[in-house]
Amino acid sequence: MDIGTYGYPTPAVKKIESYYDVPEGVDIRGRYDAEFAKILTKDALKFVADLQREFRNHIKYALECRREAKKKYNEGALPEFDPATRYIREQEWVCAPVPPAVADRKVEITGPVDRKMVINALNSGAKVFMADFEDALSPGWENLMRGQVNLKDAVAGTISLHDKARNRVYKLNDQTAKLFVRPRGWHLPEAHILIDGEPATGCLVDFGLYFYHSYSAFRRTQGAGFGPFFYLPKMEHSREAKIWNNVFEKAEKVAGIERGSIRATVLIETLPAVFQMNEILYELKEHSVGLNCGRWDYIFSYVKTFQAHPDRLLPDRVQVGMTQHFMKSYSDLLIRTCHRRGVHAMGGMAAQIPIKDDPVANEAALELVRKDKLREVKAGHDGTWAAHPGLIPACMEIFNNNMGNASNQIDTVKREDAANLTEQDLLQIPIGTRTMEGLRLNTRVGIQYLAAWLSGSGCVPLYNLMEDAATAEISRVQNWQWLKYGVELDEDGLGEKVNKDLFDRVVEEEMARIEKEVGTVKFEKGMYKAACKIFTRQCTSPTLDDFLTLDAYNYIVVHHAKEGPVKALN
Repeated sequence: MDIGTYGYPTPAVKKIESYYDVPEGVDIRGRYDAEFAKILTKDALKFVADLQREFRNHIKYALECRREAKKKYNEGALPEFDPATRYIREQEWVCAPVPPAVADRKVEITGPVDRKMVINALNSGAKVFMADFEDALSPGWENLMRGQVNLKDAVAGTISLHDKARNRVYKLNDQTAKLFVRPRGWHLPEAHILIDGEPATGCLVDFGLYFYHSYSAFRRTQGAGFGPFFYLPKMEHSREAKIWNNVFEKAEKVAGIERGSIRATVLIETLPAVFQMNEILYELKEHSVGLNCGRWDYIFSYVKTFQAHPDRLLPDRVQVGMTQHFMKSYSDLLIRTCHRRGVHAMGGMAAQIPIKDDPVANEAALELVRKDKLREVKAGHDGTWAAHPGLIPACMEIFNNNMGNASNQIDTVKREDAANLTEQDLLQIPIGTRTMEGLRLNTRVGIQYLAAWLSGSGCVPLYNLMEDAATAEISRVQNWQWLKYGVELDEDGLGEKVNKDLFDRVVEEEMARIEKEVGTVKFEKGMYKAACKIFTRQCTSPTLDDFLTLDAYNYIVVHHAKEGPVKALN
């Protein structure tokens, strides 16, 4: 396997002819399906290929800049506000007015793009459904293409599902949530679609196919003349926002719709991005509809950014909540920045799921959600995220009780006090303990999530929480950092140092626990052993991989030749 120009592995495969009717320079290696062919039309693929050709060098440059920044941080530098763009931060300017269709975003539900999820989420009573091609989806060919079919049907209003096992038909209600779509991050390839001989950029495939098929119907049925609407993940710098802005402008031009029709909320989920919030909004000024606190990935990014800083080790991840000073500072500055620029400041995820067989535990979990949402709305957030429909009434009640009839708090909660937050506030080392249970939980959750991901599921209920890739990433990088610096454990592991022998023992014991919890039959049939191998290798590698999913992706790529499927990686 060689390393492609994007820095990720490119599986070597023989040349095959595509079954799909493709434009020149496009080669599809995914399985042929008549439903997929309605998405992968020649014109839609040409639109995606044109985006790829116009922006691939800009994307490569942005990813190279990420590598340069990482090198700088690994040599001891700290993220900071860029002196060169001080004028953007200090000038008074605002983004384009929020489209009326999405002025009220008090509660948003998120989830993958499988058919039942799409219907249930749109019917959930939430204001917005963020359909996810990113961290809540395992990006195999079937998942991605079925997701595109599902979203096209959802926007058209024709989506339905007959669950024969339950003898139940699922279809859309008259009133549904507004649809936002989250494509993958810039770094992820789409290895099943080659453009001019190299893998397409995953997010351009996700965005391009969805936009091409649905922009017209969306603007008519959902956006009241605006849209489509998007969430943009994993950005580290405003230059990446500028690429998205240019993509949006090109798409609008091709479609013949007004400039500023497409709107996007950017997830601030990397540590470098918190120092670029004004600049990101500035680049997307005509296309912005806010920022979001992507807090789990933000914690992952904190560890990754400071991987070479032994003085900045995090405590157990369960102790890194929004009351930690660096997390509260990030949330407060995001609210102040968004409201100053006239857009939504969205809160973080409530990952709890209902505990049906334990009413006491269920009420305790709901109380945690209520407290978190009350903190958010009082701080000035305009809305929040929930992972499960069962949480929506509790979240909605908190926001309605504190906001009254207002759609948002953009004009009423300015948070001028947050103007004085400094780089030191945003980087303050969190307090807490590092324990054996923390090491065990990281290992147990990381392996189980990855096993599900390899099996095709990117959104996984574990220990009464709905987990996505961000949790596995925190688990992995924290284990890696504790191993690298031989962390001395507190409390239940008092005085014990984390080293390879201890970690091997923990992995062995946690694998035994996983088998006991899920049952031997499921354990043997599942991908637990493969997941353990990948996760362990990632945690013990001399150098920290940027993303767990980049390595694991090669295990789910299947290239189809005329004589049958060809695994991209043995």
